[in-house]
Amino acid sequence: MRNVLARVNKTNTPMVIAAIQTIFAQPDATSVRAQFERITATLESEFADIAGMLDGAREDLLAFASFPEAHWRKIWSTNPLERLNREIKRRSDVVGVFPNDASVCRLVTAVVLETHDEWAVADRRYLSEISMAELRKLESARATIKAEPTAEPPALAG
Repeated sequence: MRNVLARVNKTNTPMVIAAIQTIFAQPDATSVRAQFERITATLESEFADIAGMLDGAREDLLAFASFPEAHWRKIWSTNPLERLNREIKRRSDVVGVFPNDASVCRLVTAVVLETHDEWAVADRRYLSEISMAELRKLESARATIKAEPTAEPPALAG
């Protein structure tokens, strides 16, 4: 969004933000993809470079739609990453000056592992067991579809 807004003048910023946000406000994956197409087509006339940027980032922008809808808000949010970065900063401020690069890596690794453990076993998990079971079921269905033959091979002429 920052890259997009860097190319839009201040008077058009609210309109462009609102248009792009409608992509993420859709109830299902099909609607998300359809809204993406509508928004890029709408922006094409006045903001061709923005529409090009969105189209170039299509896979990244729409990746969340491949997950169960229960996960969408968690995937969109940068709060966990920001929280992790704050915790790393808090712990590194306590140390002050690190003797070498390896010591910084050890501290960051320890914080990340601790956070992972909290998410994996805590009562309030980042992604609930129910939604993870739904994700596993979805992945299993995708694997089954990929394993099935799609059609008869074409007959050779002659």
